[in-house]
Amino acid sequence: MLATADALGRLLDAARPVTDTERIDTLDALGRVLAADVVSPLDVPPMHTSAMDGYAVRAADLAAASDAAPVALRVSQRIPAGHAAEPLAAGTAARIFTGATVPPGADAVVMQEMAQASDDGTVAFTQPPAAGEWTTRQGADIERGSVILRAGTRLTPQALGLAASVGCAALDVTRRVRVAIFFTGDELRMPGEPLAPGAIYNSNRFTLRALLAKLGCDVTDFGIVADSLDATRDTLRRAALDHDLILTCGGVSVGEEDHVKPAVEAEGRIAMWQIAMKPGKPFAFGAVRRGEGGQEAFFIGLPGNPVSSFCTFLLFVRPFVLRLAGVEHVAPRVYSMRADFTQKKGDRRNEFLRARVNEAGGLDLFPNQSSAVLTSTVWGDGLIDNPPNHAISAGETVRFIPFSELMR
Repeated sequence: MLATADALGRLLDAARPVTDTERIDTLDALGRVLAADVVSPLDVPPMHTSAMDGYAVRAADLAAASDAAPVALRVSQRIPAGHAAEPLAAGTAARIFTGATVPPGADAVVMQEMAQASDDGTVAFTQPPAAGEWTTRQGADIERGSVILRAGTRLTPQALGLAASVGCAALDVTRRVRVAIFFTGDELRMPGEPLAPGAIYNSNRFTLRALLAKLGCDVTDFGIVADSLDATRDTLRRAALDHDLILTCGGVSVGEEDHVKPAVEAEGRIAMWQIAMKPGKPFAFGAVRRGEGGQEAFFIGLPGNPVSSFCTFLLFVRPFVLRLAGVEHVAPRVYSMRADFTQKKGDRRNEFLRARVNEAGGLDLFPNQSSAVLTSTVWGDGLIDNPPNHAISAGETVRFIPFSELMR
């Protein structure tokens, strides 16, 4: 069995990013992956602006201002945001508002609370401002010609706002990763159908499709495939034609009714099988031939137990799909946190324990860590990455991966 780090390294080394691109409206680009750098065609802000409501002045005109001897200046213009500013004559002030253009000649803004306006059109100041005070210089946020978003960036709401701030109405992105998915098991039923003796509802179909949707994939669902070698091979052949990745759930162990592994070996190849992790040991990676042209669709087979499929998807499928989409940085952030529980015995495999953050800032452990207990994934806030053969003592620092990191 491969160690988890080795398995992930092999997956990411094998991933071939999608090369097809498309240009789409920035408003529609949430979650997509940039295919080219975004270079700013302008400075942001494009001019010197006021950071406060107040008065734009020449600092030298107020050098002598004091409480004992206020300096009064004539208000020569009023500058709301979005309006042009005239050059500021010496010995005058301009009424200015937040975000408005600082007039040529002015080098400081005095906030309105520090000035006293009079009905005669003058304003008095009792303190000299420093040059540059309450002004935002042109290009303070973004300089013209700078790269503001790199190719391989997965676009967040704030990234879309940043692109829009430099006038990008459209962005070049990679096409969506195309994923075919199917589920094996004669015992599987869909919610709404009656449960015969020995049957269970197919919760994995809902979990995995939702996770793929969250990654922005185009998903083709081939449904539940009968537990037979011929049916599995036929579905693999059809799935390989138009997809980058085939994802299956169940049937990758070594039982007589586990047909996925031999089916993939007949239709392609298995490059990796079984990972030293708990839950999720029966994990398969390989490829399926795409027709007669020598091309392949990637294949990943997940275990059928719901927590096992959930964890292996987050830890292996997610980074693999993101790398296919062209994302450069796919590793989740890992946090060092205090364990507020004791686990007296470790497992020989790398354990991923469902835990949640308590009010004291430590971690509580879900009491039943069975791979069949899907409740733990809803109760928990993330996974504790526990090394092989390691018992955990209360107060110890452990590695914690929040679900928020594994689902973004």
